[in-house]
Amino acid sequence: MINLEHLLLSSEDDQKISEVFSVLKEKYKDYKDPWGFNLDLCEKTLRKLVPLYRSYFKVRVFGVENIQDHSYIVTSNHTGQIPLDGMLITIAFLLEVSPPRVLRAMVERFMAQLPFIGDFTAQTGSILGDRANCSYLIDHGESILVFPEGVRGISKNTPDYYKLRHFSEGFYRIALQKKTPILPVCVIGAEEMFPFVFHSKRLAKILKVPAIPLSANFFPLPSPIDIYIGKEIPIPEHLEAEASDKDIKENVYHIENTIKRMLITGLKNRRPFFDFLRKPISKYVIKELRVKDHK
Repeated sequence: MINLEHLLLSSEDDQKISEVFSVLKEKYKDYKDPWGFNLDLCEKTLRKLVPLYRSYFKVRVFGVENIQDHSYIVTSNHTGQIPLDGMLITIAFLLEVSPPRVLRAMVERFMAQLPFIGDFTAQTGSILGDRANCSYLIDHGESILVFPEGVRGISKNTPDYYKLRHFSEGFYRIALQKKTPILPVCVIGAEEMFPFVFHSKRLAKILKVPAIPLSANFFPLPSPIDIYIGKEIPIPEHLEAEASDKDIKENVYHIENTIKRMLITGLKNRRPFFDFLRKPISKYVIKELRVKDHK
């Protein structure tokens, strides 16, 4: 049972957020953002979201010690039916990482063009995921959050939970161009926010939207979330952004397999929630991931 009092901002978190944004305001005091990034709005939004992060989703973060004080392309699996995973990762990098950092999440064009939502996400740090935008941010010392599965990652039917979709390769060419290391991240628990889902591809096509999830629940359930941060993956010195597709694919495949192994570990240590559904799916997915990993 959720105690509603726990969904209020605690005095400890209130103090923590004040400390975080004291650091960030100094960092961004001379920064001019082309997309309207608004640090004050970020702080107000964080104060509303932290109780959900702490008490509703009970987020745990592992591997913070792997983060160094330089720019990354943070690369994660995409999970759940709505992009709450990105929100929770972003909060984790604000609250749990020292020094704190604002991850600039890459979003699909569909999301960026939505009325009100597009403006809000831009003001709180997200931008359209194209190469020019990423390059600009990395040149200004920012870290990027990417989901190489794209919308396919969150458009899964229940039997396909935690099965990685094929990673796109554009993010890695940007990493090569800017010589920016990859930081692999894995999110466990977001799939169970919507435990019973079927995607109607036909309806999505009619409505001209990326996905239409038909779910047994319309509000995300309080599934406990674990975020695993792996060791950074350096960029090969000899490889250039114009490298062949074969060379790019080999390196992207290595990143994909790294996150697959993190998924296996995370699923084994998953906290109880909808276990009658989760356990058979997890057992099947772990088996699938291991088979693919050995191919």
